[in-house]
Amino acid sequence: MTELTQESTMIRSAADRLAVAAQTGVPCPPVRDLIGAVDIDAAYAVQQENNRARVEAGGRVVGRKIGLTSAAVQAQLGVDQPDLGVLFADMQYDVEAPVPVDGLLQPRVEAEIAFVLGKDLVDGELDLGQVIDAVHHAVPAIEICASRIAGWDISFADTVADNASAGGFVLGKEPVSLEAFVPSEVTMTMTVTGQDDSTGQGRDCLGDPLLALQWLARTARDLGDPLLAGQVVLSGALGPMRPAAAGAEVSVTISGLGSLDITFAGAPR
Repeated sequence: MTELTQESTMIRSAADRLAVAAQTGVPCPPVRDLIGAVDIDAAYAVQQENNRARVEAGGRVVGRKIGLTSAAVQAQLGVDQPDLGVLFADMQYDVEAPVPVDGLLQPRVEAEIAFVLGKDLVDGELDLGQVIDAVHHAVPAIEICASRIAGWDISFADTVADNASAGGFVLGKEPVSLEAFVPSEVTMTMTVTGQDDSTGQGRDCLGDPLLALQWLARTARDLGDPLLAGQVVLSGALGPMRPAAAGAEVSVTISGLGSLDITFAGAPR
């Protein structure tokens, strides 16, 4: 068996392992035993394999998420860059209805700024000015991270392969233009029932959530799947994640953007 065939086989095996976990609701072992703990190309190949299958099954891509934007989390995983995942239409939950926790594996919540694009980010240098001009508006968001990997035992490659641990998201309903607030200067507080508050600032997200968006625009284009008008971008956590469980109430306030509240219902998978 050639080296290329061996690599393809390992990528396919890792993708299958994660797909079965998603389908059965039973978390799986990490996939780094198959693709290595830091092989970025292999990890994105696994992610793309499962996302392609999801599209072929009728899934509709509505945006992207950025992960590992916190310096502390990067240090914990021994990496020096963020990662990205794909958002599908069926991952969005209505802010006015309880979120069914039984549809999510090992859910955790993060508070973020979501940017909604009004222009494609396909051509040109994708400098910061071009990226800012492409943003139609922003809203407060709660990302629901989920891991198909048992116990969140993840390396960088594990989370990338697992679609950047994407599970779901909820968006606020009141759009705010970039002329009305400065993303790097916001402050955030997230309360979750029975847990310490999660707090942070805009600059905790790669120095500026708009820089995170620029990184995503360039990386997504390099991967052959650029950002397009109408898509939603979750720009990265402004503070630490918190576990979510049935009955949990989550409240997020981001200065300049407003507040967002959700409740989880059901029994965890």
